[in-house]
Amino acid sequence: MKTKICVIGLGYVGLPLARLFSTKYETVGFDMNRSRVEALNAGHDATLEVSDELLQSALANGFKCTADIEDIRDCNFYVVAVPTPVDENNNPDLTPLWGASETVGKVISKGDIVVYESTVYPGVTEDECLPVVEKISGLKFNVDFFAGYSPERINPGDKLHTVEKIKKVTSGSTPEIADKVDEVYSSVITAGTFKAASIKVAEAAKVIENSQRDINIAFVNELSKIFTKLGIDTHDVLAAAGTKWNFLPFKPGLVGGHCIGVDPYYLAQCAQRHGYNPEIILAGRRMNDGMGEYVATRIVKLMIQKAIQVVGSKILILGFTFKENCPDVRNTRVIDIVRTLQEYNLDITIYDPWANPAIAQHEYGVEVTNTLPQEKFDAVVLAVAHSAFETLDVSALRKPSSVLFDVKGFLPKNSVDGRL
Repeated sequence: MKTKICVIGLGYVGLPLARLFSTKYETVGFDMNRSRVEALNAGHDATLEVSDELLQSALANGFKCTADIEDIRDCNFYVVAVPTPVDENNNPDLTPLWGASETVGKVISKGDIVVYESTVYPGVTEDECLPVVEKISGLKFNVDFFAGYSPERINPGDKLHTVEKIKKVTSGSTPEIADKVDEVYSSVITAGTFKAASIKVAEAAKVIENSQRDINIAFVNELSKIFTKLGIDTHDVLAAAGTKWNFLPFKPGLVGGHCIGVDPYYLAQCAQRHGYNPEIILAGRRMNDGMGEYVATRIVKLMIQKAIQVVGSKILILGFTFKENCPDVRNTRVIDIVRTLQEYNLDITIYDPWANPAIAQHEYGVEVTNTLPQEKFDAVVLAVAHSAFETLDVSALRKPSSVLFDVKGFLPKNSVDGRL
């Protein structure tokens, strides 16, 4: 049977994957956000993960996006790529996955395959998602339909490591289905694939990838706090230590986004459900979640040391997205700097040429401008290392007596008053 693919969820993960699949297979992208679908069918991706040229070429060659469930009923290979956030208490929120599974259940037929890409803890695909598909469809898992798990490895904003250039882990609910899933992915992933031993193994592999990064960044964030007290520049220390061949090149900073700042909570809750309290994972999360407040406190201390009146002073924050050269503001930890500074009654301006002001306002209730302010500030904070800031004359934004703090180690060391 000819493979016809449907990718459910056309965000940072789903759209690039659907576009890639469309180069080899008849592919339909499904998303419940009709305005998003309309924009994509018009040839523009607001996330900027897929260029207009690539998207328009795919559309011309038969790729289409839809919000109509009837348009995906004749597909036989469904890929679920919806977000997996945490709630206000940092508990995994599986609502998008359950909803996507209901959608699959309404259209899946005998012999079809559904592959999940969303980041989860081990067991979610088989224990949480597939029972929903069974209930809605009336079909029996591994008898009437089959499943796989292939964790997403999209790196938002990265135009070098695009989806086809990153090795892909695959898995299936039976040995035969594992082969089939791997065959479909390997036909478009030029970097190759790795067939995991089981769906649970593939789920676990994904969730520990980002947990490992989170813990390593937490370690250097703690080092930054220690070295600051010792009067030593952290980046100088890391440069010296990095001369050893097996020293890992992590840097201090804010840890946000939809992966590193979220995935460890999925693993932690899974461990707790099985009677184990994951001390290192949660300690890393506490360290990284507290860095925004730490940065803001250091900025205020530097202002006081320079005899700058804190209350009512003007402060400029450069960058609001969760990472450089990307419009994604999901789980941005820059907001922690903003919230803490607001407690000191500062007059805060946030400038980010990448962020969508309407989304920032809706998600966080803050004003973000895409236009560089033409005034001088009592403090300037480089929070995100956008390439556009490389040519920015930061000195022109500062008052004679002011503070310049570099969160990213992006600016020349001798030009800043403080950095992580």
